Amino acid sequence: MELSGAALLTRLLNHVHSSLKPVIDITGVYAWSDSEIVLCWLRAAPHNLEIFVANRVSQIQSSETSLNWRHVPGELNPADCDSRGCEAPSLVDHPLWWGPDWLSGSQSFWPRGNYSEPTELPGLRARVGVGKDKPTRDLSLLERYSSLDKLLGVTAWLRRFVRNSRYPSHRLSDSVLSPSERREALMHWTRMVQTEQFEPVIENLKRGSVIKGALARLNLFLDNAGMLRVGGRLKNSQLPYGARHPLLLPKDGALVRLLVAHHHVKNAHAGCNALSAILQREFWILSGRRLFRSVIFNCIPCYKLKATISQPLMGDLPPDRVRAIRPFAGVGTDFAGPFLVKSSNIRNARSHKAYLCVFVCLSTKAVHLELVSALSTEAFLATLGRFVSRRGLPDLIRSDCGTNYKGTDRYLKEVVEFLSSHRSYLGNAMSKRSIQWKFDPPACPHWGGIFEAVVKVAKTHLRRVIGEAILTFEELATVFCKIEAVLNSRPLCPLSSDPNDLEVLTPGHFLIGQPLNALPEYPFRETSASRLSRFALLQQMTQSFWRRWSLEYLHLLQQRVKWSDRTEPPRVGDLVLIKEPNALPLYWRRGRIVKLSYGADGVPRVAEVLVGDSVLQRAVATLSRLPIYSRT
Repeated sequence: MELSGAALLTRLLNHVHSSLKPVIDITGVYAWSDSEIVLCWLRAAPHNLEIFVANRVSQIQSSETSLNWRHVPGELNPADCDSRGCEAPSLVDHPLWWGPDWLSGSQSFWPRGNYSEPTELPGLRARVGVGKDKPTRDLSLLERYSSLDKLLGVTAWLRRFVRNSRYPSHRLSDSVLSPSERREALMHWTRMVQTEQFEPVIENLKRGSVIKGALARLNLFLDNAGMLRVGGRLKNSQLPYGARHPLLLPKDGALVRLLVAHHHVKNAHAGCNALSAILQREFWILSGRRLFRSVIFNCIPCYKLKATISQPLMGDLPPDRVRAIRPFAGVGTDFAGPFLVKSSNIRNARSHKAYLCVFVCLSTKAVHLELVSALSTEAFLATLGRFVSRRGLPDLIRSDCGTNYKGTDRYLKEVVEFLSSHRSYLGNAMSKRSIQWKFDPPACPHWGGIFEAVVKVAKTHLRRVIGEAILTFEELATVFCKIEAVLNSRPLCPLSSDPNDLEVLTPGHFLIGQPLNALPEYPFRETSASRLSRFALLQQMTQSFWRRWSLEYLHLLQQRVKWSDRTEPPRVGDLVLIKEPNALPLYWRRGRIVKLSYGADGVPRVAEVLVGDSVLQRAVATLSRLPIYSRT
């Protein structure tokens, strides 16, 4: 009867509207009904309703006049007077003929029409499922977005489009999504995930069966919307309903990860404990702490603050470190300084800079120190000439010309600039002298640890000897010669346990009794000393030094004192952070590996990293692989 009345009212309004439209400007036509079921029918598609209801709903929806149907409570509906009881004399002055008082006022005083849709709407046409037992649940949209805000925004707009298409009379035209629409989108995906992951549990609860297993402790139940919630023991607390009975979510999945990542970023990159407290106000995530740690580990800003550097297996020593050859045949060189020196011993004499050039034998660790007056190509070549004249011509020179010193001391920039700008010239000059010059990768001081350690020790001894005093060039050169003698007297291996053995093997043993251009020698190691001449005896002593070097010192280099674990090596295409010695991890540059250089053991040692438009060469030990690296 209510639906028939609505159809009759529609025909009447069409007639009135067509009659008054030529003389009155009508901006809107409103129709009122106190029947919630009728209003629900009017928003439904006619083909989903029974024939009687569908015919009248179709007639109303296809009306020539665009009607805005609204709900009025029964006590405010004057047309409902007969059902409430009314005497005939009172009908003369009844509001039925003029309408209610609120109708003639502003729309802000009209009834809001807040009513809830019935869970089971009568008059629906029965449906028969064909071909499928279960409805399909397409969760692929969850995998397309890396942000919960974007996912909920797209979902809310789609839901609004569907709602506006179904119910044109209640069309929403706001250009901004309301919080309730975003909330409905989140609940939509939560319901989908629960149905996908906990379908047996939901079916058991609908049948009233007992839940078994680990979920039994949660006292699960279905709320009025059919969503799975945790019962728990906080029913009588003053907490909000969502905190007392949070929604159940699985331990992993696209939606859960988006939800955790959203709250992690929203709450200033909160940690595990804070995330657990925040999310438990509304959601109960199974094994949540494991997921929280995983999300935090994959958060790029959090990872950059505690980035761990890749530590490949310590490489084998290069051949120039383990070959038995004359001292200083292969050397490593480095600069230290600057040091202030006086022009003379006169009071208030002018001071200028001087630099220390260190040469270290790669085989015996013998040290040669040279004081240099300036950082120039001519000064360095003169220093190298003095070294060659006293120690012999090396066939290999290793050095570090990287930028690992930049920013630590403004004076060291001069050293870096000199080595970097004169690299090609020095290389050509060395090649003419049959010297091979090898440069270590930039920002990799551990590649030249053997000469970096000598620089450190030389500076330590210098500070202990002169303190804050400023010496002349000759005085400082003399001090460095004494320091050189101390460094060449260091034992290469521990003392023998034999109390009669008072001799230790030091680098100085290899610098005595051997000419710069040694001739081939007869092996005198097994010959009795009494049968040898003085010259042959000196040769036997020299050969015994090398024998002890092989037996006592060389085996000490066998063990890997650090970096002994094999870790997953980086690969081409990985995103990495480049360690900057003088910058916080948050400001380390980010790049992608484009090429790897492998050592003889098959472990990648050097990488070429694309940063912007330039390619940098860095050691693998200075790279930190981001958790979003690609794998093919």
